[in-house]
Amino acid sequence: MNFHWRRVGALLLGAWMCVSAQAQQDLTLGFSEGAASELTPPQLLNKYQTLADVIGRGLGRRVRAVYVKGFDDLEKGLRAKQFDLAVARPTDYMARALRLYGYQYVANASPDSQCLIITPKGSPIKSLKDIEGKRIVLPVRSAYMTKFCAAELRDKGIDLYRQKLQFVKEQSLIGMYLEAGMADVGVGVGSVTRMAQRWEETGNTILHRSVSEPYFPIIALPKFTPAQIASMRKLLLNMADNPGDQAVLKTLGIQGFHTDAESRLLGLLDWLGDT
Repeated sequence: MNFHWRRVGALLLGAWMCVSAQAQQDLTLGFSEGAASELTPPQLLNKYQTLADVIGRGLGRRVRAVYVKGFDDLEKGLRAKQFDLAVARPTDYMARALRLYGYQYVANASPDSQCLIITPKGSPIKSLKDIEGKRIVLPVRSAYMTKFCAAELRDKGIDLYRQKLQFVKEQSLIGMYLEAGMADVGVGVGSVTRMAQRWEETGNTILHRSVSEPYFPIIALPKFTPAQIASMRKLLLNMADNPGDQAVLKTLGIQGFHTDAESRLLGLLDWLGDT
């Protein structure tokens, strides 16, 4: 009897060691949409695992999606190189990882993103110059889209932070403020968001579209060889033409990937400046 249980124990230990070894061989794709995401953590894991599976095909390795709830945790994880690969919608985090933490560029989504400045239908505001002195609603100052629009307005000769500002925690609240008459102008709406699409569909006005910047970049640790990077890129570039991967793109809310934005991504932080 004792021999039997020792044998069972040895088998279980062996199985655990195999699973543990496999887990150690798995690569990780860290991702974050921030604490304000409308999806639950299990939904987010399912969403990003589809992308991890595509990348894994390119590498011939299993890639596990790793949910990172907040952007502070994302920054810490990138700094500590906890993720083999990473992807996030606030592009500035990925740009910092390239410049400061040794990651390398793989690809980014199509289309690029723009920062939108919006007004409600019937607004007398017709140009950027007209927004000066008006009540402006926008995301918190630390938000990427706020920095994005501040840099755009700076280039147009307008200091955003000298205006009458009302900060909100989520982009979705910007439209509510405008429609309720609580503000005159909305700043910092991402062009790729559902809110931007709904705003036009309901007859409201997009007053200004900023320059385009890379969106949804995928980055990787320097341990990946040029051949591995090329293999990942090939699969990502072909996703839009592969019927099996088109559902993945739809789940991610993008049209496809391209691989020619590395220099723009590296220059993003300089353009944002101290906004």
